[in-house]
Amino acid sequence: MSDIWIVLLIVAIVLLFTVPVAQQQMVRTRRLRAIRDLETERRTRVIALIHRQERIGFLGIPLFRYIDINDSEEVLRAIRLTPPDMPIDLVVHTPGGLILSSEQIAMALRRHRGKVTIFVPHYAMSGGTLLCLAADEVAMDENAVLGPVDPRIGEYPAASILRVPRLKPPEEIEDRTFILVDIAAKAQNQMREFVTVLLRDRMDAERADRLSRLLTQGTWTHDYPITFEEARDLGLPVTPGMPAGIYRLMDLFPQAMPRRPSVAYVPVPYQGEEKKG
Repeated sequence: MSDIWIVLLIVAIVLLFTVPVAQQQMVRTRRLRAIRDLETERRTRVIALIHRQERIGFLGIPLFRYIDINDSEEVLRAIRLTPPDMPIDLVVHTPGGLILSSEQIAMALRRHRGKVTIFVPHYAMSGGTLLCLAADEVAMDENAVLGPVDPRIGEYPAASILRVPRLKPPEEIEDRTFILVDIAAKAQNQMREFVTVLLRDRMDAERADRLSRLLTQGTWTHDYPITFEEARDLGLPVTPGMPAGIYRLMDLFPQAMPRRPSVAYVPVPYQGEEKKG
C-alpha cells in the first residue's frame, strides 16, 4: 500500500511542475496566433510590449514588469526583421521603465520608413508615452491614458530635486544633494532635447519646444493620467478606437505564467506583401 502512495506522490509532484509549463506553452501559442491574425487583417508587423504585475509559480511570488534592456533588444530585433516600408503596429501596455531602453525603441520606431501605429488599450505611462511620441499614430481606447516623461533620480523626480536650491540657502544643503541637483538638471535637459527631436517632424519648432517642456519639467506628478482628450489638445497624433483583435490579444496576457516574455511577435523576416494569385 505504501508503494501506491509513493507513486501517487511522484505523479502529483510531476504534474505540479509540468502542468504550468504545458499551460504556458498553450497560452504562448494562442498569443502568436492572435498576433498573426492581426497581421493578416492589417497587413502589418505586430509587436506586443505588454507588462503586468504577475504572480509566479504556485508560491505566488509577485513580479513587477517594466521596459528593460531585454525588451529593447527584442523590439529592435523585430523591427530589423521588418521590411523598411512595411507598417508596424506596436501594442503598448506598460507603467514605463528604463530611459535608455525606452529611448532605443523610440529611436528605432522613428527611423522606420513605414507607418508606425501604437495601440494603447489601457495605459502607456512614462517610457510608454515616450514610444508614443515617436509614432505616426497613437490609437487609444476612450478610457486609456498616457503620462508625463519627466525623469527621476532614484526615487525622486528630477524637477523636485531642482527646487531645493531655490528653497534653502547653499550652506544648509548637503554635498550629496548638490550632486543630485547637478544630475537632475542634466537628466531633465537630456530628456527635453530628446522629446523635442521626436516632435520636430510633427509640429513647428516653437510648439515642439513648449510641449517637450510641459512633458519633462515636472508640470504634473509622474503618474498624472493624460487622457485621450488632453493628448489630442496637446497636439499628439491620437485617434479614438481600437480593433477588436487588440482586446482579444490583451485577454491572453493576465495569466500568471512563469518566465513569460513581455515582447511577442512572429519571429520570421517578412519579404513584403505576399503576391495574390
